[in-house]
Amino acid sequence: MSSLSCKSIPEQVQLLDKSQAFKIHGRDKGGRKIFQIIGKYFPARAVSFEGVKKYMEEKVFPSLEGRPFCMVYVHTHVQRAENFPGISTLRSIYEELPMTVKENLEAVYFVHPGLQARLFFATFGRFLFSGGLYGKMRYISRTEFLWEHIRRGQIEIPEFVYDHDEELEYRPLMDYGLESDHQRGFDAPAMDTSSSMYSLRCIS
Repeated sequence: MSSLSCKSIPEQVQLLDKSQAFKIHGRDKGGRKIFQIIGKYFPARAVSFEGVKKYMEEKVFPSLEGRPFCMVYVHTHVQRAENFPGISTLRSIYEELPMTVKENLEAVYFVHPGLQARLFFATFGRFLFSGGLYGKMRYISRTEFLWEHIRRGQIEIPEFVYDHDEELEYRPLMDYGLESDHQRGFDAPAMDTSSSMYSLRCIS
């Protein structure tokens, strides 16, 4: 994510609104509102941390109404160079959340994580994120398993996500990191600083 975006904060907020990367709609089977993030749509190169923070304050937090909610994060086709902000940025955004929002976030459904993402968060997740976020995470390897937690029709899933499901059925080794997904090209370090000891080189 750009640390010095050439766009003003209001322009970044407008861009994020148009991107459709963030949506709040529907409820899970526990009756909680759903905060949906489509990673592929996130304009990481055009927005800054401050822009995302402002967007969350204006568009997301008020819609959550101070009540328990869940998050559905769709990682399908996320690429470091275009739409992944980096782990340190994600951590900064999470740490900036109001305590009531952190407490009300009761579950995170991580769609299409890949083996390396699971290993990374299993190793570093509990150290990088406070507030028990790691313990709230549920990995969803196929969208069919998402419907165990959310009723069909409550959220919109882009067609490319279903296409990736089909690809995984024909290339099951991708789930185990033994076959690459060249479309995603997610092989660069995901931390924002060159001196970081952490890396997401293999997340796919």
